[in-house]
Amino acid sequence: MPARAVRAARTTGTTRAATTLLAAAALAATALTAQAPQAQAAPPGAKDVTAVLFEWRFDSVAAACTSSLGPAGYGYVQVSPPQEHIQGSQWWTSYQPVSYKIAGRLGDRAAFKAMVDTCHAAGVKVVADSVINHMAAGDGTGTGGSSYTKYGYPGIYSGSDMDDCRAAISNYQDRGNVQNCELVQLADLDTGEDYVRGRIAGYLNDLLSLGVDGFRIDAAKHMPAADLANIKSRLSNPGVYWKQEAIHGAGEAVSPSEYLGNGDVQEFRYARDLKRVFQNENLAYLKNFGEAWGHMPSGQAGVFVDNHDTERGGDTLSYKNGSAYTLANVFMLAWPYGAPDVHSGYEWTDKDAGPPNGGAVNACYSDGWKCQHAWREISSMVALRNAARGQSVTDWWDNGGDQIAFGRGTKAYVAINHEGSALTRTFQTSLAGGDYCDVQSGRTVTVDSAGRFTATVGAGTAVALHTGARTCSGGSTPPPAVTTGASFAVNATTVPGQDVLVTGDRAELGGWNTAAALRLDPASYPVWKLDVTLPPGTSFAYKYVRKDASGTVTWESGANRTATVPANGKVTLTDTWRS
Repeated sequence: MPARAVRAARTTGTTRAATTLLAAAALAATALTAQAPQAQAAPPGAKDVTAVLFEWRFDSVAAACTSSLGPAGYGYVQVSPPQEHIQGSQWWTSYQPVSYKIAGRLGDRAAFKAMVDTCHAAGVKVVADSVINHMAAGDGTGTGGSSYTKYGYPGIYSGSDMDDCRAAISNYQDRGNVQNCELVQLADLDTGEDYVRGRIAGYLNDLLSLGVDGFRIDAAKHMPAADLANIKSRLSNPGVYWKQEAIHGAGEAVSPSEYLGNGDVQEFRYARDLKRVFQNENLAYLKNFGEAWGHMPSGQAGVFVDNHDTERGGDTLSYKNGSAYTLANVFMLAWPYGAPDVHSGYEWTDKDAGPPNGGAVNACYSDGWKCQHAWREISSMVALRNAARGQSVTDWWDNGGDQIAFGRGTKAYVAINHEGSALTRTFQTSLAGGDYCDVQSGRTVTVDSAGRFTATVGAGTAVALHTGARTCSGGSTPPPAVTTGASFAVNATTVPGQDVLVTGDRAELGGWNTAAALRLDPASYPVWKLDVTLPPGTSFAYKYVRKDASGTVTWESGANRTATVPANGKVTLTDTWRS
């Protein structure tokens, strides 16, 4: 239960009381940022996709802005809470503030400012995850050296600022209980007090002075909308971009729509509905997805496939759902509803586990960093969304099941195949005739003068065309598609930091040299895939290996696998890792 579940956190020294609360608080605290009525989440012509780099260090965020976010066309990057927080390696420690100093695990004030400036130079705006509903629980010393006790945060707050209700929230049908009592026993700030409002506004104004462009308001549902409006009115830029976390719960006393007057609100039903449709229903049902499903107005809805709370809670899809997850992101970015967040985190088995390397991302796809924002299937759709802005849905087609296709006016067209076999058909679009790059595969597609093209969409894949990508590879001749060879697919689970590779007795497969083995694509995890060109009629031996970040190699068991390339086309290999 996302905003109220109590996770058993580990006891760490003086933060014993923070144990269960931390996890729950962070879960309950996760939110989108809202936006004031006088400011639009995505002004006309602007870029509205946010990459949420969850628990990334600020220097790593800066590097990503330059290397991937800016070039891909992301409009925003959302960073995890920058304020001083309780000590501990778990991710949810970031959601228990100790003070408003910028002195958390992810970097100090100088690193934060450098990140903002670097991202701005790359054309990417910065949204700060802001925890203002509560302070930490327990007693201890924070990441910036500040001593604290529950209800006592020297120089900031004392007990009188947190005395509205000192019992844990227990009844979500009672508005006062939800908004005045303690979210999993975290010290709840009385945001009705003038002093508290001023302190919170002071913190947000400090972030604005460093160049922050917007805020994600964590646990917004646990603060009255009027209190947030008052706090926002005190900012140096009262029209700043806000996304508010207000999780919808049927029959609850507090409704997310109450917060629309302050800015954008995260639409949790969108992500939950996507999971249900992708796993148990038909993609054909998505033809009118959005407001017709009871979701909030598109212009103020923050949408996502998953976030750090929901991927752990299981109420949405996550990277563990393989191609369904990838295709859901493709759909979200192509579909004209809401402002999308692309979650980019790390692999986990322990739901409490904090970021690898303390948040330092030395390289994507290593040390457990998933880097979903950089997956070709996802990152390529950001430019498509930007190109299609303002265009309505046209040329919808579906097979009544899990194969759909639709256009965005004259600017873009997407086909999605969520079934177990390939789809070959002629698609009708509203695109002008000519060559386009399928940004999903990097292959050229030719649209005829009537707006039609014929393509084969593999199982669990998509085709995506838009007017901003008429040629592949920036105008150079695209690499030829693999027309003869082997199509590898192996079901293999991994631990953080591991990759799956294939090698064999051919030079094209590395000649049994693991240093030259070919890395398979994890976008359909736990199935890893790769197409390799080999001459027609070639018989070859091969085997899969796992390799971790240190270079340690683990071979699968059993004898060498063998296959033969047919005289025409590819041999399709569907394997399972042999332990």
